[in-house]
Amino acid sequence: MKLKPIYGLLVALAAPLAQGADLLEAYRAAQGQDSTFAAARATHGAGQEKLTQGRSQLMPTVSLTANSTFNDVITNSASNVRFGLPNPYNSRYNSHGYGISLTQPLFRQQNWISYTQSEVQVSQADAQFRAAEQDLIVRVAQAYFEVLLAQDNVQLAEAQKSAIAEQLAQAKRNFEVGGATITDVYEAQARHDLVSSQQIAAQSSLSIKQRALQQLTNTPVGAVRPLNQALALDPPQPADLRKWVEEATLHSPLVAVAEAAVELADKEVSRNFGGHLPTVDLVASHNQALSNGGSFGAGSDTRSTVVGVQFNMPIFQGMSTQSKWREASANHERAKQDLETARRNVELSTQQAYLGVADGITQIAALKQALKSSESLLDASKLGQEVGVRTNLDVLNAQQQLFSTRRDLYQAEYNYLLNRLKLKAATGTLSEDELAAINKALY
Repeated sequence: MKLKPIYGLLVALAAPLAQGADLLEAYRAAQGQDSTFAAARATHGAGQEKLTQGRSQLMPTVSLTANSTFNDVITNSASNVRFGLPNPYNSRYNSHGYGISLTQPLFRQQNWISYTQSEVQVSQADAQFRAAEQDLIVRVAQAYFEVLLAQDNVQLAEAQKSAIAEQLAQAKRNFEVGGATITDVYEAQARHDLVSSQQIAAQSSLSIKQRALQQLTNTPVGAVRPLNQALALDPPQPADLRKWVEEATLHSPLVAVAEAAVELADKEVSRNFGGHLPTVDLVASHNQALSNGGSFGAGSDTRSTVVGVQFNMPIFQGMSTQSKWREASANHERAKQDLETARRNVELSTQQAYLGVADGITQIAALKQALKSSESLLDASKLGQEVGVRTNLDVLNAQQQLFSTRRDLYQAEYNYLLNRLKLKAATGTLSEDELAAINKALY
């Protein structure tokens, strides 16, 4: 489904992203503000003009010329005496003229092929713009999820720091009453110092990711809406990787762009070969020249109308025609290889996205189970520390494992959602509707 881009109106009405902005709001802001997408839109508009330019080579050309001149002529001739004029004779007069000419191509193979090329160029421009539309969705989603992950890392670092601070305070109390060694205090202090530095790094990373999203929306970005805990994990439909690859090879806009390039290159070979062929044009002209004087004092009014067929046969052009034909043939071969590369890249990206969705579901389920186990381990470690069978280090390690597992779970969820979008984009079916469906998972 083709997207519905918002043009000048969206640019004029785009407002800064509010605190708690969601994914759909970020995308709509980027539609009107992202410079890369704006350039793609302008390129698409320019590409649409190719058809008019190609058609013009089949239509007649009409030109009008006009002139007005002042003449100052001195004639020194024996004829002046014969006509009763002084010798030398000086004549001054104005002359005017105009002409209109028409040329209608009757047979110009190169012009016809250029017209068919323009049709392919318009199709190529459409495919390029579809790719740009889908690329914008993926880029916005990726930047948005990176902000979300950075927010999560900040929150996790703060929670981890708070938990370690409690362990540090407990270790100090136990050391004071003789229930723990100074090593326990040092271990907790080292972990507290480490997580403090990680908190600073997480906050810096969040600022950078927010600015990356701001680059797309051209508006300040604050906190964005996180994922709902009840995230629906939908497997790819159909659950057949081979069918997804086939669909991508047939409908990917990137493949369509490369296919159009091959067709253009093939037509360019034929167009350059047409440089050997003759051309036939219908020509017509009408001219009128007026003069209120002349060399012997008499004015004139001359009119002429010409209609005919003009034949032109190229004989020798310094070997340029053959050279251009060989150049076009080499470019045609290059375009075919570029098409093969595009197909392979699309196949690979489709496989990666499909496996990212399918395996992501399994990974998320495993990480959720691992999170439960980590929570149980932390509870058991704290209880064991109270009864003396676990050390302070055991509790710190359990806390670290819990927070690492939670961070990995967040990352896996964002990767799953992003791969869903990439899989749709690979097959050329990504639209705002898919983004809206994912946006419902935010709160």
